Amino acid sequence: MSGREEQKANDLFFTCSLIDYIARKTKNKRSAVVNALGRPSVAKIYDLADVYHSDNIDAASHDFIADAHITEGTFDNIAAARYAVPSHWDIGKVYKRLILGIAHEKNIAVVDALFEAYNSFVSDKIDDYNSSFYYDAPQNILNAFLTGEIE
Repeated sequence: MSGREEQKANDLFFTCSLIDYIARKTKNKRSAVVNALGRPSVAKIYDLADVYHSDNIDAASHDFIADAHITEGTFDNIAAARYAVPSHWDIGKVYKRLILGIAHEKNIAVVDALFEAYNSFVSDKIDDYNSSFYYDAPQNILNAFLTGEIE
C-alpha cells in the first residue's frame, strides 16, 4: 500500500471517474457507457488504471469511446442540474465506495460489483445532481443498493 488507500482501490477510483467522464462527454447514462465498454474493456481500464491515470483523461476517454463505438446520447445530467455539479472525480469516489462495498458484501469480484452498481436503480439516484443522494453517507448508498430501497 502506498498512500492512504490500497492501490486497487485507487485504480477503481480512476476507473469510475473515467466512466463518469465518458458519460458526461457523450451525454449517456453511466450504465450505457459501462455496458457499451463491456467487461473486457472495463477490466482492462481497472487493471491498467495506473498507466491510464498518467495520461490526459480526455485522451484516454477518446480512445475508449472510439473503440466501444459510443455515440452521442441525450442524457445530460450536467445541464439539468440546478445546483453545483460534482466533478467526475467526486462521482468516481462515490461509485468506488459503493462498488467496494458490494464486492465485500456479496463476496464477488470488483468488476462484477461494478456492473451491478452501474446497472442498478442506485446509479440513477447517484446521477441525479438535483437530489442529495450522491453525497449521502457511503453506507446509506450501499444499504439502498442492498435492500433495493432508499430509506
